[in-house]
Amino acid sequence: MHLVGTVRMSGAGPMRRAGRSVAHSAARAGRGAGSLVRRMTHAQGAGETGLAKLLELQAVSSAGDMMITIALASTVFFSVPTGQARDRVALYLLVTMAPFTLLAPVIGPLLDRVPHGRRAAMAASMMARAVLAWSMASSVGGGLALYPEALGVLVASKANGVVRSAVVPRLLPQRISLVKANSRMTLAGLLSTAAAAPIGGLLHVIGPGWPLYGAFVIYALGSLLCFSLPHTVDSAKGERRAVLHADDESAPPVEKTIRRPGLRTVGASVLYALQANCALRGLSGLLTFFLAFTLREHPVGGLTPALSLGLVAVAAGGGNALGNVLGSWLRSRAPEVIITTVQLIALGSLIFGAVVYGVVGVVLAAGLTGLTQAMGKLSLDALIQRDVPEAVRTSAFARSETVLQLAWVIGGGLGIVLPLNGLVGLGAGAAIVAAGAALTGRGLLAAARHGTPHPRAA
Repeated sequence: MHLVGTVRMSGAGPMRRAGRSVAHSAARAGRGAGSLVRRMTHAQGAGETGLAKLLELQAVSSAGDMMITIALASTVFFSVPTGQARDRVALYLLVTMAPFTLLAPVIGPLLDRVPHGRRAAMAASMMARAVLAWSMASSVGGGLALYPEALGVLVASKANGVVRSAVVPRLLPQRISLVKANSRMTLAGLLSTAAAAPIGGLLHVIGPGWPLYGAFVIYALGSLLCFSLPHTVDSAKGERRAVLHADDESAPPVEKTIRRPGLRTVGASVLYALQANCALRGLSGLLTFFLAFTLREHPVGGLTPALSLGLVAVAAGGGNALGNVLGSWLRSRAPEVIITTVQLIALGSLIFGAVVYGVVGVVLAAGLTGLTQAMGKLSLDALIQRDVPEAVRTSAFARSETVLQLAWVIGGGLGIVLPLNGLVGLGAGAAIVAAGAALTGRGLLAAARHGTPHPRAA
């Protein structure tokens, strides 16, 4: 007995030491990864101004949104045959996206009126999504309550995005441009989404409601993180609201005595760039829904539906990430030319994909759509930073993002009603981009040749 106990103890010693070694190695790896992330988010003075905290908050928000997406996709899209799935998604769009389309233009102007409570507004949007995620867990089996709850999540997420767009300019360090900050913001969201997707998939294996419980935890933590942002976020010193016209009839009488600058009074480049980006964002919404149904019903290249959809998702995400890197690098090099160029690239990829429909054509179209959308958005940001007076720049960013979100919703609605034919879907996307290029290309290139004078701050 004593001998057996001795053997057991002698065997337990190496096992215990090995376990401690593995634990210490894992802890060192975790600390190393955390240190790397911290260096990335805090680089170039972002830690001192509070921009790093906003980047972390964006990562948290994107991770929670991915959990919601996984739960909704499994319930609305993957759990039923394609015909029923199309009906469910159509109902989802009708109940959520249609009211959202009407509410989205109201969110930005409404939040403009409460600039002193931005941290509280972001925390409230996080907590609203947390409560709705918990409530959705009981409706995820397909109950009708799922749809209005999903609408609430969309509205809260949009409100968070509008406030975040208004906050970014107030946290910029001197060494980081607004375009680069927005690029980092998008990359933080993409990396967080990529990390959260497999975790959400594992939670879904436990049960269809578990990704929603995961989203609840993430959003609840995010609501607390909002108050770690610096107090300058709640300051509206020097800010005024952007308007479409210099003399806005809806302005209060006192404000009408002041000629307030708007998007149409600071040069044509911003307006043309916004129109071009609406076409690119509408294309993104169209392809998202159209390819989801088409590849599920008619997978390309003999692949399974899941693999076909996975390839397209990876291509779109990779293109978006690459577009953010390239857009940040090219931010000061003729944004008007960049926007015109990416429209032509997107148009060419869609025409190629429609003619040579298959794995290569579809993946190329999805990847280049992600790339061109990211580069076009960063170029629009550069033009707003360059041409819009500082007094209304914060509001201009928030309102432009609202317009682009509406374009995505409209494109998505078109994608859901198109017949499941690759030539038709990619052809419709090409028509949208061609219309955008025809309306804006000449004006953008003319503005690039003649230069746009920098407006004086009001």
